[in-house]
Amino acid sequence: MKKALIFILAAALAVPAAFAQNDSETQAAVQKALSASRFKGIQASVQNGMATLTGSVDVVADKFQADQKVHRVKGVTAVRNEVQVAGAEIPDQQLQEKLQKAITYNLWGNVPIQFQAISVQVQNGVAVVGGHAAGPVAAADAIAVVANTKGVKDVIDNIQVDPVSDFDDRIRVQEYRAIYGYPLLNQYAIDPEKPIRIQVQNGHVTLFGTVDNQAQKNAAGIQANTVPGVFSVTNNLQVANAGKEKPGK
Repeated sequence: MKKALIFILAAALAVPAAFAQNDSETQAAVQKALSASRFKGIQASVQNGMATLTGSVDVVADKFQADQKVHRVKGVTAVRNEVQVAGAEIPDQQLQEKLQKAITYNLWGNVPIQFQAISVQVQNGVAVVGGHAAGPVAAADAIAVVANTKGVKDVIDNIQVDPVSDFDDRIRVQEYRAIYGYPLLNQYAIDPEKPIRIQVQNGHVTLFGTVDNQAQKNAAGIQANTVPGVFSVTNNLQVANAGKEKPGK
């Protein structure tokens, strides 16, 4: 009985030492994972498998990537990410306009911008990215643009990703031709911003963006309804000069 008790006590005393040894090895692996120059401002510590990251980085994307890398390290059971995003403070409105412009003129790989309706709101340096993306690649591209912009302190992803389907893709193309090819609206076809955004989800079409007058908004809605196979059209276009138009225009 005495020998058994001694064995149990010895095993219990050995547990902290084992944790310390494992934590030491894990911490070394964590530091190796964060050896890239963009992580030079990050400090890492490991206790009982919990990795705590502190310090600072230049952009939010580096903070996210550090977290992902450390999560993949063998021996890490959880990550507490307390890394701060450094850099000059940029006024929210100025930063928001910069981000919206960056997203607007990004071509989204294989999905043209006229089929995206992604928006950005900034408060206290935190960018909330919302709206609709035509597939997961476009959504990831938008988040990457925001996360790699200096001045952004954090990113909240509220993007709704529309399902990918040949049916919706066909409708997108036909909607583009019907709307941008219409004489009253074809001035927007040469605009690199493509201000009329066409969002399609399971055959249901929603129009976002801004046009010059009510007649153009009405025309876009009518043209959108001419495409075969469309179940519904919601016209959320804004009129830029709504307050200046005369009644009946």
